[in-house]
Amino acid sequence: MIIDCHGHYTTAPKELEAFRQKQIADQIRESIDKAQLKLQRERGTDVTIFSPRAAGMGHHIGNATTSLHWSQVCNDLIHRVCTLYPQNFVGVCQLPQTPGVPPTNCIAEVERCIKELGFIGCNLNPDPSGGYWKDPPLTDKWWYPFYEKLVELDIPAMIHVSLSCNPNFHTTGGHYINGDTTAFMQLITADLFKDFPSLKFIIPHGGGAVPYHWGRYRGIAQDLKKPLLKDHLLNNVFFDTCVYHQPGIDLLFKVIPVDNILFASEMVGAVRGIDPETGNYFDDTKRYVEALRLSDEDRRKVFEGNARRVYSRLKTKLPASR
Repeated sequence: MIIDCHGHYTTAPKELEAFRQKQIADQIRESIDKAQLKLQRERGTDVTIFSPRAAGMGHHIGNATTSLHWSQVCNDLIHRVCTLYPQNFVGVCQLPQTPGVPPTNCIAEVERCIKELGFIGCNLNPDPSGGYWKDPPLTDKWWYPFYEKLVELDIPAMIHVSLSCNPNFHTTGGHYINGDTTAFMQLITADLFKDFPSLKFIIPHGGGAVPYHWGRYRGIAQDLKKPLLKDHLLNNVFFDTCVYHQPGIDLLFKVIPVDNILFASEMVGAVRGIDPETGNYFDDTKRYVEALRLSDEDRRKVFEGNARRVYSRLKTKLPASR
């Protein structure tokens, strides 16, 4: 008797693989239908620019190989969702960043996601160390080869940190807002957009502390002999509406030009409960925007037009207004 201890059922009927693909698709559908799609319908949104969970990117874990494999898995899952629900979701990719590893290491994955998976942008972590800020600032030439690729692909980057490893900073309440604010301050101090005039960044969560301290940042830019912020940064930097109360949204729109604001909810995001003061979900941000006194034209910009302009590849996904 000769016993072969390593054999695989490689000749199984094709129907077996079809069953497995349906099983996986059903699991994805269940996870999406009960949350994302349900809330899309209830809150009256149409399309979500969809990316892997930010806190789950975990760029501080393992090495560059670990990060690459994890990013590929996460991006492939986003692609699967977008394939199952092409009218509802458009993909944005996670990057395989690792502390101390040059961003050039991310170029192959962002090219794969844009060219093969049909994604329209990426999330860029300004602090892969998770709260210790060990890498050069976003304006350093360390990042330039990656920016060149973003310009070549004609895609924007949302500047978004991942999980906080520093116990002094709560991930969503401290680290996220710190990341937004720090990134904006880094951009003030340099002249990145002179070198990359078509590069586009989205700073989430309403820009962190930026709108609240706009006078401080205008004054710092002035002391640094920089141009006015509207000329220095606002041709290239945009903000979203992930701000979870009406006064915050009111301030955002009072300070930041409407052309620089993209509607967003972060759904399902950092705060999932109901605001006892309003009876509505904190992250139902569409309500806040609708409560603003905006012209029809400006409302269209915030809800659709600005996103189409910043994410230029949207035109291949959403050719006409819906």
